Amino acid sequence: MKAEIVKDVFNPLLKRREINFRLIFDGAQPSRDETKRVLSATFDLDPDLLIIERMRAEFGKREATGYAKVYETKDALLTTERKHILRRNNQITEEKEV
Repeated sequence: MKAEIVKDVFNPLLKRREINFRLIFDGAQPSRDETKRVLSATFDLDPDLLIIERMRAEFGKREATGYAKVYETKDALLTTERKHILRRNNQITEEKEV
């Protein structure tokens, strides 16, 4: 699997980097966790501060494009991101009420 950054912008107001990336893969589209591992290793990012917002692959192509955010601190991540995005990225766990 190979990753490349298409666009990288720093947002000082929200204390984060906003990254558009392209992922080239073999086989099935990788999961968010696999993508997070590849982006972290390739671009030397902290996986605990990395959020994969969205990923899309076109039918028949072995390529996906996506949008990720890298926060400066865990506190900035938890106060800025929406809860369903945090759940998707395994940053928080949902407790079910009985």
